[in-house]
Amino acid sequence: MEGTGFTASLVAGGVAGVSVDLILFPLDTIKTRLQSPQGFKKAGGFRGIYAGVPSAAIGSFPNAAAFFITYEYVKWVLHTDSSSYFMPVKHMLAASVGEVVACLIRVPSEVVKQRAQVSASLRTFQIFSNILYQEGIQGLYRGYKSTVLREIPFSLVQFPLWESLKALWSWRQHHVVDSWQSAVCGAFAGGFAAAVTTPLDVAKTRIMLAKAGSSTASGNVLSALHGIWRTQGLPGLFAGVFPRMAAISLGGFIFLGAYDQTRGLLLELGREHP
Repeated sequence: MEGTGFTASLVAGGVAGVSVDLILFPLDTIKTRLQSPQGFKKAGGFRGIYAGVPSAAIGSFPNAAAFFITYEYVKWVLHTDSSSYFMPVKHMLAASVGEVVACLIRVPSEVVKQRAQVSASLRTFQIFSNILYQEGIQGLYRGYKSTVLREIPFSLVQFPLWESLKALWSWRQHHVVDSWQSAVCGAFAGGFAAAVTTPLDVAKTRIMLAKAGSSTASGNVLSALHGIWRTQGLPGLFAGVFPRMAAISLGGFIFLGAYDQTRGLLLELGREHP
């Protein structure tokens, strides 16, 4: 991948990540509180819905930039003909590797953010300090495995679907899709992927919010899912599914649309001023 393409992916990914995380933060807070083991009202209800936003703001640019740099690089390494049947596989592999790398940045930010969302009376830095003091650096990475296990299936659905919808739309209109069309494809792909991976998201939230030393805090995803199923059944596994779908559909529209638009502009600038 050329230097211009590398820089374009880095900046476009970061801009897209910051945009979507800050715009849709209230929906994310509501979803987290619906999934909290203490219940929506005790977790804060509709009060302080911007609690934890500093953590999201700090983590969103490097997290999204890391994902898209990796995603585009792996696609470049695995270059195949656009008509090849291996195209969806290439997108799946690229998205999966991208998620593993991005989660190294995303998980600490997510742990701090989610605890702030259900403890609105505490400041973000205070929560960060408490985690380091009580649990050490491993506390910031609690839920890494569950986050990766949520993000990889999500990306296996979202990115091949997004790329396929763009290719279909381009074929139907005989030219490459515009940024707004890419955004529409992203909204549909994101909403669908969000719905089918909600149980994994609930398990990840429970693990991150569990008290230190508890069985849930150990990070066993299957155990967390079984506990939710046993106590709350199917509604518990799909807690917060509608705000999650709404946030990720809107997020897919903003995130993937902003990414395509910004990357296209940067590549064009790179060609004009090499």
